[in-house]
Parts: sequence; C-alpha cells; structure tokens
Amino acid sequence: MTKSILLIGIATASMCLAATASAQTEKPESQSSDANVDISASQTDSRIEMLEKSIAFLGTRQADDGSFSSQTGPAITAIVATGLLKNGIPAEHPIVAKALTFLTRFAQPSGGIHQKETFYKNYETSLSLICFASANKDGKYSNIIKKAEGFLKGLQSKEGSSDPTDVAYGGIGYGSHQRPDLSNTSVLVDALKAAGNGADDDSMKRALAFISRCQNMESEHNTTPFSAKVNDGGMYYTPAAGGKSQAGDTENGGLKSYGSMTYAGLKSMIFAGVKKDDPRVQAAIGWIKKNYSLKANPGMGRGNLGAQGLFYYFHIFGKALDAIQIEEFTDSSGVKHQWRKELLAELSSRQGKDGSWLNVESDRWMEGDANLVTGYALLALSYCEPPKKK
Repeated sequence: MTKSILLIGIATASMCLAATASAQTEKPESQSSDANVDISASQTDSRIEMLEKSIAFLGTRQADDGSFSSQTGPAITAIVATGLLKNGIPAEHPIVAKALTFLTRFAQPSGGIHQKETFYKNYETSLSLICFASANKDGKYSNIIKKAEGFLKGLQSKEGSSDPTDVAYGGIGYGSHQRPDLSNTSVLVDALKAAGNGADDDSMKRALAFISRCQNMESEHNTTPFSAKVNDGGMYYTPAAGGKSQAGDTENGGLKSYGSMTYAGLKSMIFAGVKKDDPRVQAAIGWIKKNYSLKANPGMGRGNLGAQGLFYYFHIFGKALDAIQIEEFTDSSGVKHQWRKELLAELSSRQGKDGSWLNVESDRWMEGDANLVTGYALLALSYCEPPKKK
C-alpha cells in the first residue's frame, strides 16, 4: 500500500472520529447519563491517535491478497477488519476492502466461511460472519451472511447433543476435541446476534443452556457435578468431557472461574435474552465485583499466568460491560470504576511505538502475533466510546 493511500485512510478515520468528538463536545446531553459518565475531548483525541497509529501499522502488515496472518485462514483477518469497522473505519477503506475480498474466498458451498480442511469451522465462520455484518450497510453481504447463519445453526445441531439433559447440549467447540466449550459457543452467540437472531431463536436458546452449565452456580439451569463445588458465580471453559478450566482445578475437584470466560458468559447470556436481574447474571456480576481488574486476566494466576489471553480478555471485558449497560462499575470494595476510561488508558499504555499491540508477557493462545493482538485491541478500543443516547 502506498503512503499516500494510507494517509488518505487515516485522514478519513480522523475526520469521522473528530466529528464524533465535536458532537460530544457540543452536545454533552447526548451521552449516556448513567452515573453522569462522559468521555472528555482529550480522551477522544487519545482514541483517535491510537487508531491512526494502528492503521499505519496494519498498512505495513497486510499481505497483497488482503490477509493478516494468512496461516490462520480467515480468522485473524476477520478480527482485524472487524476491529477497524467497529471503530468507524468504512468498508471502502483500502485495508478493510482488501480484507473483505480475502474473506469472501473462504465461502464454501455449504454456507460456511472457513478453510476447506479445518477443525475450526465454527470459529472461522462466526468471525467472518461478524465481520461481514459489520460491513453490510448497503446489503452487499446479506447473502453470504444468511448462508453462514444457516451453516452455523446446522453445525450446532450436527456436532452437538440432541438431549437437553446432556451437559454438552447446545454447545459447540473445535472439531479436533469433539467437545463443546464456552469460548466457541460465545463467538457463535455473537455471530447469531450479528445475523439478527434474538432470544426467541432456537439456536440461541440451545446455546444458553450450555452457557448456563459453564457457571459455578448451582441452579435449575445447572445441575452438573461442578456447579456447587466452587459456587462463586464465575465461569469456566467447559463442563463437558470431564470438565476443564484453563485456570485449573480446585482441591475438591471444582473448576476455577476466570475472567475471560466469565465476561464471555455474561455477555452471551445478555445477548440470549437473560435479564439483568436474573440470578445467573447477578452471580456473574458478583464475581466480577470481587475480581475487577485491567492488569491481568483475573483468576488465571499470579505473575505471567495472569497475562495469558490478556488482550482477548480486554475485548471481552469491554463487550460484556457494554452489553449490561453499566457506565460506572462499583467493585466489592466500593471503588467506582469508569471502566471505559480505564480501558482506554490501559490500551494506551500498552500500544507500541509502531502502532501495534503485543502481549509481551505471554504468547499463549497466539498472543505473540501482533496482527491478532492489534485486532483484539481495536475491538476493545471500540468500547471506549460511550453509547449514544437513544
């Protein structure tokens, strides 16, 4: 990409965001009034600056075919493009347009959007669908979205259990493991929502059944052997196939709750129509109050263990708190957090001079790939702007 085209793209992004900043300065009443939280002009400027720097970095990293880290198929390219789109960068921007063209090459006759030989059909298709939905203002991608939606619903039914009493019912996972997990089911829920599905959708209902069983909370929705062993309201990777938590086990055989899966489960419950006063949602919020952090993925352990999956955690942190529509979050110690401002500051402190983000403390789950981590950071950055008043 030539320097002139890149600068045009950056200027376009800056003007869009500057217009937003101006509107906020002139009409503060249009911002969310919950807890009287707003984003100052200086913070909006900081967001614009981070976005500009990241665009410059990505312009040097995109391959001629439009991909980012093409060895992962469409996945990382979809994450990066969605991150830009969610921050107001138009689908016509050279980086985004090339990425979208690259993604279309993975559209399969089945409706899936994935590599032909892959264990990650749900993951790749869900991320691609979300990206196309984010770019679909003129209906250009409606057909590919509809086909992908049908593919995902069929995959959930095909690979999952048909028995509602089965702990695996409603979940979806990596084909190589033949077991459902909360991470995969969470991105499926995001894709279903992006395709226009709500709480009344059968696939969403099935997903909710599995998600509820990933919570350390015994209830009518969760009677798994693990539900009462920890009972702290947090969430973990999967109760299926003997159960697993990426944070490890407790001495009594329970599965430890941790941040990224608790936030993933929380936002998924909200997207699936669970109300904020539901005991499952309140229990998850209770865990977050006791474990609020932007310095580590809470629950994963101390030191570098807490850095595992940190940038994935940042983006799911923002998505979940945005979903529950809380602008000021009070933790269990009574400390009030203007979480959007805090997330913005954390992202600013971690951005490299070249405009990229990288998990320098832990490369687990591919967070040693600057393309992926920059994509996650952009997704997180998109939640640093308060919602417009409806």
